[in-house]
Amino acid sequence: MIVLESPLDMHLHLRDGEMLKKVAPLSSKEFAGALIMPNLIPPVTTKKRVVEYKEEIEQITKKDHFTPYMTLFFKSNYDLEFLKSVKEEILAIKLYPSGVTTNSQEGVKEFDKLAPTLEAMSELGIVLAVHGESNGFVMEREREFLKVYEEIAKNFPNLKIVMEHITTKDSVELLGKFDNLFATITIHHLYLTLDDLAGGLLRPHLFCKPILKTPKDKEALQEVALSGYEKVMFGSDSAPHPREKKEAPGCAAGVFNAPVALSALAQLFAKKGKEENLQKFVSTNAQKIYNIKPPKKVVKLVNELFKVPNEYEGVVPLFANEALEWRVESVV
Repeated sequence: MIVLESPLDMHLHLRDGEMLKKVAPLSSKEFAGALIMPNLIPPVTTKKRVVEYKEEIEQITKKDHFTPYMTLFFKSNYDLEFLKSVKEEILAIKLYPSGVTTNSQEGVKEFDKLAPTLEAMSELGIVLAVHGESNGFVMEREREFLKVYEEIAKNFPNLKIVMEHITTKDSVELLGKFDNLFATITIHHLYLTLDDLAGGLLRPHLFCKPILKTPKDKEALQEVALSGYEKVMFGSDSAPHPREKKEAPGCAAGVFNAPVALSALAQLFAKKGKEENLQKFVSTNAQKIYNIKPPKKVVKLVNELFKVPNEYEGVVPLFANEALEWRVESVV
């Protein structure tokens, strides 16, 4: 048996409307809290929308003792007074380079104009979370973005920066060079490589951004996650799309892994003989990095088969129709 206390998902897409109603309970049932991404249409850029969105999530998840930790969509014109007014409602501000992923068209285009917002965030202690990719060749986008992380980390040493969903050995190595750099890692990047996506028949439900990388990159991610390293934490980047948007020309980017998250992590950590470090990866590290105290929730997993459903109301999960070796037995 594996017992987890107050597991956290520090990178979660819940969407809005009907999709929100479908997927939010699949996270809130087992997790004590999650960092909610703001790339809706239109993006979450005002205090009013942050509060409204949080209330929508809380209404759907209210029976589950679940805290939605909210974020703002980064804009270069946020000033100190605005951020002071919204600080108590958010845990981080999420920076998207323009056009790099789903609903990021209103993201940053001019990286030389970030300083005023970053200075205000640094002063107020607001975390900067970043989708770190360039618009270059798809396999090199994350590596090309590392110089941006380095520049921000050097220029704003008091600003906590979370490199979201890192996928490369280079990103892992960069973590150790700056005290103010941290990272989230997903399930799919811990388990899969580009070969799983496109080595045989194309598997659209594994298409995501950042794209799956190489075996060496996966090995580096596993090593740092399994070690319990205090600068990395779990962020599912669970990104639901209807089946018809995935199995289609112009396949939408995103892997829906929320319903299988804890089972898949338990399987990986148990196989590697690192069960004792899973608590750090799914909760303890995040609590320290973000300085949060989530609701008390105890999740017990047992070493028994969990047959993953083919879909959840039209949304296909990671490992659909496969059997995982661990299942959630109880949530208290």
